[in-house]
Amino acid sequence: MPHAIRFYETGSPEVLRWEAVDVGHPGKGEVRVRHTAVGLNFIDVYHRSGLYPVQLPATPGLEACGVVEEVGEGVDDLKPGDRVAYASPPMGAYAQVRLMPADRLVKVPEGVSDEQAASMMLKGMTAEYLIRRTFPVKAEHTILVHAAAGGVGLILCQWAKALGATVIGTVGSDEKARLAEAHGCDYPIVYTREDFVTRVMEITGGRKCDVVYDSVGRDTFMKSLECVRMFGLVVSFGQSSGPVPPFEVGVLSAKGSLYLTRPTLMHYTAKREDLVMSADALFQMVLDGKIRINVNQTYPLREAAQAHRDLEARKTTGSTVFVV
Repeated sequence: MPHAIRFYETGSPEVLRWEAVDVGHPGKGEVRVRHTAVGLNFIDVYHRSGLYPVQLPATPGLEACGVVEEVGEGVDDLKPGDRVAYASPPMGAYAQVRLMPADRLVKVPEGVSDEQAASMMLKGMTAEYLIRRTFPVKAEHTILVHAAAGGVGLILCQWAKALGATVIGTVGSDEKARLAEAHGCDYPIVYTREDFVTRVMEITGGRKCDVVYDSVGRDTFMKSLECVRMFGLVVSFGQSSGPVPPFEVGVLSAKGSLYLTRPTLMHYTAKREDLVMSADALFQMVLDGKIRINVNQTYPLREAAQAHRDLEARKTTGSTVFVV
């Protein structure tokens, strides 16, 4: 019988259990997928900890790559043996085998490995909508990417560099600074010893940035507002340090009639055509060599708790996958 990670209460990584599960056959519009690799993302921590409430018991995970084993009624564009990937609800990716809605799956092209696909779908499509749709980055723009050595950060830096933009990034160590620089970050700032607002002002000659991509949240948000020019945009798309505290909306006016958005991938890929478009754009950037997807850490799926500990302790860089 296949196994999966389950949790019956929210809390620390210790709530995650490795259990046998009964998967069954796919229903109408569904596909049974045997996973080969599963992606690890910070949203998994949010679900496990209770920051984002979920119905319990639950299996975490929103991203994986695998092989179609069986298709249900009405599924005519997939067949057994197809290699597929996804990064969307419903939760349940931390499993050897699962059922998945067919319209949330995309075929993985030759030239992209299973581990790459599992590690880049959520992070890569997030980067795609952030840099092409939330704020269409162009060569004349200067951007600030927080957590530039993280999974989304490394892809954002490369994608922006391919567009000709000037890329500033914050990182937590010299090692991460070198990693970010190797992936297109022109000006990595080690925030543990430098004030990133001061450095942004120096780098831009006081002009500040056109857009700030902030996945850190509480620890960076208010200072992110200091880093954008008049009419600039702050994109708050994560909260690895905790939720952004309530603030007076008039601050946006005082700091230059700023724009603020809190987008999610699930909205940007809600329509099937948008999902396919986003995935195709990402795959093409990878196949063209403009974006390198490096899987820097792997764990057996049954060791999900340890992977969560390492992610929360900021011991990981780039992408992490579970090998199934």
